[in-house]
Amino acid sequence: MHSEPRSGRLAAWGNALLAQAVSPDEAALAIVGEDAVHRVEGLPGEAGPVGLTLALGRLRRLGVTGWRVALPAPGHPLGLSGPPEFNARALAAQEAVVGFGAPYGLVPEVSEVGPPGDRHVTVVWHCLPVREAPPADVPSLGEAERELAEALRDATLVLTRLDVAASGPAAEAARDAYRARAEAGSEVLAPGYPPRAVRVLELARRIGMLVDLAYDGHGGAVSAGEMAARGEALRPVERVARRAQVAAYNAYVEDREREREKERGL
Repeated sequence: MHSEPRSGRLAAWGNALLAQAVSPDEAALAIVGEDAVHRVEGLPGEAGPVGLTLALGRLRRLGVTGWRVALPAPGHPLGLSGPPEFNARALAAQEAVVGFGAPYGLVPEVSEVGPPGDRHVTVVWHCLPVREAPPADVPSLGEAERELAEALRDATLVLTRLDVAASGPAAEAARDAYRARAEAGSEVLAPGYPPRAVRVLELARRIGMLVDLAYDGHGGAVSAGEMAARGEALRPVERVARRAQVAAYNAYVEDREREREKERGL
């Protein structure tokens, strides 16, 4: 889970576009990333799929003033607010983007095309109605930061006792790949995000990488009981890392909400 979800890229750069911190072309380029093409289907007023630039502009005119991320998992509707149809599609994709200010959400459908060795990834974002309600189980940035520190400490103690080592060529290759991604993308989030959000997201990604390596590495946990204990130790920290990711991506919208409440004198 340590890799950047496509919903995170869309929300972060979509928010930067709404804040006029980047141009439409810059936002679309950052959202597509290494994929071949992204299209949006089901957009109000459009009979077929359209490009990202047109879609984000249309949704802004329809009232979207911010984007939130959802990273749901079975039994954990993280970031979702309904209705059931949207929640089901998001759970199947394990991610979604939820509009703030207007009841629209986007769920990605990812496909690979082309011969082996020359595969290209295409993404169709399905635009669906969402319920305007607080997202499920999303912590504040402060809560997420504290949870990450506590979960990492607890998991480290258990994994050390089980002698689970994230070592060997595969683990080192994974760490090298992570470092290369971090160096290549100096901006963890798009322009306009608070420094604390950047810090929380970076820590969540690092912890996610460690979780993935611990799942993949065998270390000394070879019995079924030890393997089960490893899973029990990793599941809470993985859940906390996903919650922290969502909190970081959603920080832009949460800041705007707080500003509006201050303006209203709440």
